[in-house]
Amino acid sequence: MYQASANRYQSMQYNRCGQSGLKLPAVSLGLWHNFGDTASYENMKRLCSTAFDNGITHFDLANNYGPAPGSAEKNFGRILKEELGAYRDELIVSTKAGYDMWEGPYGDWGSRKYLLASLDQSLQRLGLDYVDIYYHHRMDPETPLEETMGALAQAVTSGKALYVGISNYDGPTLEKACAILTELRCPFVINQNCYSIFNRTIENNGLKETAARLKKGIISFSPLAQGMLTDRYLHGVPQDSRMKTDGRFLQESALTEEKLSQIRALNEIAAQRGQTLAEMALAWILRDGIVTSVLIGASKPSQILDNIGALRNTSFSAEELEAIDKISK
Repeated sequence: MYQASANRYQSMQYNRCGQSGLKLPAVSLGLWHNFGDTASYENMKRLCSTAFDNGITHFDLANNYGPAPGSAEKNFGRILKEELGAYRDELIVSTKAGYDMWEGPYGDWGSRKYLLASLDQSLQRLGLDYVDIYYHHRMDPETPLEETMGALAQAVTSGKALYVGISNYDGPTLEKACAILTELRCPFVINQNCYSIFNRTIENNGLKETAARLKKGIISFSPLAQGMLTDRYLHGVPQDSRMKTDGRFLQESALTEEKLSQIRALNEIAAQRGQTLAEMALAWILRDGIVTSVLIGASKPSQILDNIGALRNTSFSAEELEAIDKISK
């Protein structure tokens, strides 16, 4: 039976989600990549135990994570039952709904029907009575925002979620959603969005500024740009790369000579800072205190340990930030 490390809270940093009472580890583990039915269950267990032994208390899922859809929740539910269950009150488990999940008109987007049915299904797969954070996964251009936010509020009222969040929203829609959830007295605490040195969307669409002004948290996914912001591709694409074996993620065509030149230049700055490129890329996201947590994926435990190393130095000089901007933009 798994026993967590007695030292698990000694080195991790925990950041408050805006003005809420909830704190998240600065590094969280996402189960998008390596927790489907095609992955090794023993490796999944090692990833989760390594994360928790080093203070990563937050495990992030969605209804459609796999393959097949639902399998990541099912596999993590098994890990909770067999390994981590004794530590449930030390864990933050989040899930989402918003993408295509089942056939017919009620298994996609943001209707009340879909969001509440999906949450029930997720809880069944996870073997839990509640999740800590329940997200709407993407903006729905057709369903009234009041209906979608009302469904999130109902998830909390029913006791099936403690907090709610939104994912892949822009700044103006975040502001409207926040106003609705405030009126409903719903504990909305966090936004999940793609953010990295190479992806500045939340700086350009108002999300980052609006979240800071409204005092809501942000958790960034794909902080390493699907591995481009690591030393993995400094010399081209390795034969064992997921790029060659799994077409769901980074495409080989993305690694142009221009992109490789950028990666190498950023790697030089990281080396000058005494960091790996991955460490610097994660530290860059956490540099100003607006982002609550970075959401990493991992295929082996050593990657988790390497990524946690980013927390040793999240300060940047003005010259370093200017150089990073010049290279990446």
